[in-house]
Amino acid sequence: MKIGQALKMALKSILGNKGRSALTMLGIIIGIASVMTIVSTISGMNKKSMEMMAAMGTNKITVSASYNNGRDAFQDLYDYCQKLSDYVDGVTPNSQFSATVVYGAKNSAKMGGSSGMGYYGGGMMVASEGGSGSENTEMPPTLYFGSDQYAICNNFKIAKGRDITLLDIQDYKQVCVLGARAAQTFFNYVDPVGKTMQVNGLPYTVIGVYKEKDPDSKWSMDNIIVFPYTVKRMLAPSTTLTEFSVKAKSSDAAVEATSRIISFLTGLMGQNREKGYFSAQSENQWQQSSNDYATMMSLVMGGIAAISLLVGGIGIMNIMLVTVTERTREIGIRRAIGAERGSIVTQFLIEAAMICGIGGIIGIAIGTLGTRIAGRLLVQMNIWPSLGITLGAFALSVALGILFGIYPAAKASKLQPVEALRAE
Repeated sequence: MKIGQALKMALKSILGNKGRSALTMLGIIIGIASVMTIVSTISGMNKKSMEMMAAMGTNKITVSASYNNGRDAFQDLYDYCQKLSDYVDGVTPNSQFSATVVYGAKNSAKMGGSSGMGYYGGGMMVASEGGSGSENTEMPPTLYFGSDQYAICNNFKIAKGRDITLLDIQDYKQVCVLGARAAQTFFNYVDPVGKTMQVNGLPYTVIGVYKEKDPDSKWSMDNIIVFPYTVKRMLAPSTTLTEFSVKAKSSDAAVEATSRIISFLTGLMGQNREKGYFSAQSENQWQQSSNDYATMMSLVMGGIAAISLLVGGIGIMNIMLVTVTERTREIGIRRAIGAERGSIVTQFLIEAAMICGIGGIIGIAIGTLGTRIAGRLLVQMNIWPSLGITLGAFALSVALGILFGIYPAAKASKLQPVEALRAE
């Protein structure tokens, strides 16, 4: 039997039993859609995470350090990193704080909704005011204390004005630099450089704006305002600087710098950390850990969803056995006029593969829609299944049809012509 003829017969059989065929495909449809949605969403989220890490800058070292007596450890770390010029490009605090930022009619405390409850925006808890029930979709900016090397450490570049300088740090200048989204939120199309914003009631002059890095994300890394860390005593005197970023010159330099920083902090805090707490880890290690975690989650969640594929495959086998019983006389006639066993096997395998293939295509369509919805709901981003996942899902559905169709096909091919012709 030619393949084309077998395909026509398989399609005729499927269309002849539409309801039964649809129910048979259901397990495959649900399984393929579930696996595609879960794996694609996790893969897309991990890819976005890697892109954000790359945008923030590679070869970063995340350092946490705090003295037990409450004293900031940054100055000690800053001075030490200046001696590591062969390995380190910059060091900065990376500490967030909460404050109300006002310019004209724009007030950060009224952004992100007005239900009267706190809103978590990019790491800063802002109390909403009002209560009229209307919703403001603008996100409040995340406020950071930084050094003159904040831009280097976080891979920012100046688009307008200038960056924070060492003189601003030393003279406790009341200045700030805006991220691109924060500038748009507060100033729209007006050039913000030279304008004065009120931060907790104190005037701060905008001296620069960073270039845009993350235009699509709702929780944008461009929605920031950076202040010299020395003005902490005016804006957030109770805040202790405990989180820092160190920018290494290369991946190899990051390994060496991390080792040296750990040794330095061990000397400061004591071997048993009796004077304080510290940790240091390269961002490259975080990226690898993130990849490993995403792979593990994809395997676990995909494996759970794949159970429905197994159930669907068993359904395919069951229906194909029923089909063999229904078409016993047809098989007997074909065997009596000389059809080979291979021809019978091919016919039933093609029919099983076609049922699963059609179910796989429908499952892929539903899985693509599910991935889009999950991406928007979970992380506010557009996620599409990759070509590899899509082709793999289709190949898997066809393979399941062949795998679970082997036994019914083999059983059909072993029927004796005389016994088959006697069947009612």
